[in-house]
Amino acid sequence: MRVSVGSGNPVKVAAVEDALADVPGVAVESADVDSGVPEQPRGRAETIEGAETRAERALAAGDYDLGVGVEGGVAEIESRPGLYLIMWAAATDGERTGRGAGPTIRLPESMADPVREGRELGPVVDEVLGTENVGEGKGAAGILSGDAIDRRSSLAHAVGAALGPFVTPHYDE
Repeated sequence: MRVSVGSGNPVKVAAVEDALADVPGVAVESADVDSGVPEQPRGRAETIEGAETRAERALAAGDYDLGVGVEGGVAEIESRPGLYLIMWAAATDGERTGRGAGPTIRLPESMADPVREGRELGPVVDEVLGTENVGEGKGAAGILSGDAIDRRSSLAHAVGAALGPFVTPHYDE
């Protein structure tokens, strides 16, 4: 099975490889496609839309059996104060689409305030913590969880959830 990941980010590609590690005969390739949403998706709907668009465009980028899209966003959650990092993945074969989410992590106000003002999370994290290219390493998820999780494992769980219709017989739609 040929799988295309709708991103050039090595962490996102590695997360898809991790999620598919136990599936025999899988070849994972990268297709750097546009998400169709802003660089910093806001809200669950926009983040899911970005993941779905990446998956569709990745599938269309060549002769692939499955397209996978991964998107990180931020969202306010009703009745829970704060701005949260959210992660969503989508997988499609052109007929069916599976979706799955990763962890949801509250951002400290030192990061949340600049993001609310319109900035992208990765550069804000780098600026606040003095890191460089956090999105291609352990990510905000790793930093904010004290390395209990990292971006790659978080995204792998989202991808694993999205793959359900393609790797199990439990979905008939």
